[in-house]
Amino acid sequence: MSLARRCSRTACARSAVATLTYVYADKTAVLGPLATYAEPHAYDLCSFHSERLSAPRGWEVLRLSLDQALPGPTEDDLLALADAVREAARPVSAPATAPAQETGREVGRRGHLRVLTSD
Repeated sequence: MSLARRCSRTACARSAVATLTYVYADKTAVLGPLATYAEPHAYDLCSFHSERLSAPRGWEVLRLSLDQALPGPTEDDLLALADAVREAARPVSAPATAPAQETGREVGRRGHLRVLTSD
């Protein structure tokens, strides 16, 4: 079983490279990069069928860039990630004040909760 998504067109076995969705209220067909997840109301198309796509009369086709080269992380992204890792690695300091003494005695439990009386 192949994990690659195939073209939604009948009898086409090519790999999908674009996703087609319709905005019925605006009479627009939107053709963009392959969606991360297969959606039930979207159509995955191969390069052949995405290039030949036409819409009904009166509809507009909005073609988004199908550039396969995704931009990598910027220097700012890497610095932010390094700062987050340093922050997570810092030791946790003990609280400055001691916890207050309990004023009641335990009379019951429900899971992780305790029932206390106020004597």
